[in-house]
Amino acid sequence: MLLHDKLCDYDVVLASASPRRRELLSATGIKYRLAQKFECEESYPASLSAEEVAPYLSALKSHAYPHALAHNELLITADTVVILGGDVLGKPKDEAEAREILRRLSGNDHYVVTGVTLRMQHSERTFASRSRVRFAELSDEQIEYYVSTYKPMDKAGAYGIQEWIGYVGIESLEGSFYNVMGLPVQRLCRELEAFIEAWPECNLR
Repeated sequence: MLLHDKLCDYDVVLASASPRRRELLSATGIKYRLAQKFECEESYPASLSAEEVAPYLSALKSHAYPHALAHNELLITADTVVILGGDVLGKPKDEAEAREILRRLSGNDHYVVTGVTLRMQHSERTFASRSRVRFAELSDEQIEYYVSTYKPMDKAGAYGIQEWIGYVGIESLEGSFYNVMGLPVQRLCRELEAFIEAWPECNLR
């Protein structure tokens, strides 16, 4: 039985404002609904390593969800960060910061880590997926064009791999392309299947 059939009796809820995550989850065939927007202060302890930040924040978002989960609800939350030289690069606050981030990424390798949390009434699972991305040297003209045209202030690391800059700027990629977009869908499907099978009291079929 395909995963989207196994999940047909579950009320899958995606709590994310990211249109990329919505697009990717829709492409799996899984039926879901969007959670209404809610507040979550996305801060993390300074003691965390850079690679622990995304899974920590995905779990933080899950527990900030303001409604008690019904017996058949399965909540999905996620967070993506870009890591360069041990520094966590989040979403730029303005175009000037976006340009500065892209200058730092230019000609360098960086990592993209997405943390995902799956939660039901009596069970929870958080996992992370990591991809390695290498940018070619970007000219100031390329950076200016991308920032002014695509307005990447809603993207960790100030870029979207599926946009123009991904075509002209990315030399190589190790790991999941979709993870860099914001949701490691192959890993998510595998984890969802294991999650509902590991908790028979949550299996509604």
